[in-house]
Amino acid sequence: MLPAPRPPFLNGIRAFESAARAGSFVQAAAELHVTPAAVSRMVKLLEERMGVALFSRRANRLELTEAGRRYRDGLVPLLEGLARLTEQVREEAGGGALTVGVGPTFAIRWLIPRLADLQRRQPALEVRITTGGIAAPFSDRWSCGILMGDGEWPGLVATRLFGADLLPVCAPALAAKLRRPSALARATLLRVTHAPGDWPRWLEAAGVPGIAAAGPIFEFHGQAQQAAADGLGVAMGLRPYIDDDLAARRLAAPFPLPVARGTAWYLVHRPWRAADRGVRLFRDWLLAQAASP
Repeated sequence: MLPAPRPPFLNGIRAFESAARAGSFVQAAAELHVTPAAVSRMVKLLEERMGVALFSRRANRLELTEAGRRYRDGLVPLLEGLARLTEQVREEAGGGALTVGVGPTFAIRWLIPRLADLQRRQPALEVRITTGGIAAPFSDRWSCGILMGDGEWPGLVATRLFGADLLPVCAPALAAKLRRPSALARATLLRVTHAPGDWPRWLEAAGVPGIAAAGPIFEFHGQAQQAAADGLGVAMGLRPYIDDDLAARRLAAPFPLPVARGTAWYLVHRPWRAADRGVRLFRDWLLAQAASP
């Protein structure tokens, strides 16, 4: 009688697939919420069990071997099928919900104010909002996510929602005093930590590249936007964060010059999620909202 086949090393397989997709142990570690050393160790154990090298490890570079490429290509449909089966069983057991990974500012400034409309249209759809955002790696615990970028995320399907335009905003009383972009040289220009290029991009498009933003720095766009509404200075608004405040006249745009940031907002999900009814309903609703004036 033949011996039973040795069970696969699932932790090593997951570490390998993530590293192969990202091309880096560091990025794989961020996705799996472990250390790079742990990812490297799990992949090494997988290679030892298989008796074949899956990666060529070079200085500051990780390359798949021919065996590694074959293994990666074969694993992708297997892992997607396993994830799909797990989700189907979970949903059939009554635990189905749409988990959306989204950044805090996008959630507060755009998504949450519109969720009542989604609930009216799809009362049976349970939506859970969880932490995500531009810098957060996509989590397989999410049904889908909303990210800003160029639309290219390996292993994800991306549906464009709307562009990310830049537009200076401030309190209406301050906006009335700003007659031309050159007046910003005398204003307090509020900044956001992770978006140092926003002000220079807009100022150059406005023909005043010599002005330097040197005001208070905030961690999120939403904080800078609130400070601007409170009269602290002028924030570089990012659409769609500012749209509702502009419509309600809590904020004003002194210069009608939106400048494309070079990126856009996308709904993203794993390919097998395309057949998920909740994801389809959410996507269709998002696209309708994005097309609304």
